[in-house]
Amino acid sequence: MTGNHKDSTITRRRALAVTGGTVAAGGLAVAGYQSAFADTAADAAASASASATSTSTSSSCMTLMTSVTEGPYYLDGALVRKDITEGKSGVPLTLRLTVVDATDGCTPVSGAAVEIWHCDAWGYYSGYTTANPGGSAPAESEDGSTADDDTYLRGYQIANANGVVKFETIFPGWYTPRTCHIHLKVHTGGQKEDGTYEGGKVNYTGQLFFPDDIAEEIFTLEPYSKHSGSYTTLDNDMVYDGGGTSSGLLTLKAVHKADPSKGYKGSITLGVDPDAENTGAGGGGGGGGTPPSGAPSDAPTGTPPSDAPSASASS
Repeated sequence: MTGNHKDSTITRRRALAVTGGTVAAGGLAVAGYQSAFADTAADAAASASASATSTSTSSSCMTLMTSVTEGPYYLDGALVRKDITEGKSGVPLTLRLTVVDATDGCTPVSGAAVEIWHCDAWGYYSGYTTANPGGSAPAESEDGSTADDDTYLRGYQIANANGVVKFETIFPGWYTPRTCHIHLKVHTGGQKEDGTYEGGKVNYTGQLFFPDDIAEEIFTLEPYSKHSGSYTTLDNDMVYDGGGTSSGLLTLKAVHKADPSKGYKGSITLGVDPDAENTGAGGGGGGGGTPPSGAPSDAPTGTPPSDAPSASASS
């Protein structure tokens, strides 16, 4: 890996810890975020229509989402907020996630707390900023943003009456040996407290995935292109099982078809069982991925499936 890591968690990135919503550093214009994150009347109408369809026609209800381990980079105490970027540079991504009860005709799970976390454009996670993402990438401290090293690209949102949450973030990068992905948990029974979500239980732990052709195109753009190496496709990933939407594959729509740097809108319906409990910790239900060199030794790594490709230390 090129570049020297710096331990800068004390000296930088504190001003935006609780506010989120900032302009991404490194060349992405404000206009790009505004167009990618705009909530239009048409979106609202589509949301209402989709909800009505799923609740009135039980035959359209999807199966339960596939649960997997939480992976090596989970942290407690994420903030409740819509914009989790904290100034991190990357291609804008809006996520519209709908939580439904797959055991009861896909009725919306109002009040469910959806928690997501993912790496930045170079493969680094907040809280683990010295963990080598594999291949060759600049040190995380060289990205020039003012993001808080303990909180960026992590957050909760509480589902509305239609079971819908929205996040504003960036397209994730990648790390060896994993494909591009976003981690998530669905919680119920708790409440917002001190800026985070407390209590209740975790009903579902999973990951969201991206079509290879879109991910590979994004990774040719700045700042992603500064991370070079062998990218793992969906077919070779140790977690994604090829099940499409029920395995977390997002539906993506480009904000501007001719210019992928303008961002994408991603959506998926999460079919969960509100009575179940699945924390995703300690293995079971698929591999979480081996943390790259430099990750804390006490991080929960999960266990890759027996037929998963071997995890190399670098690409």
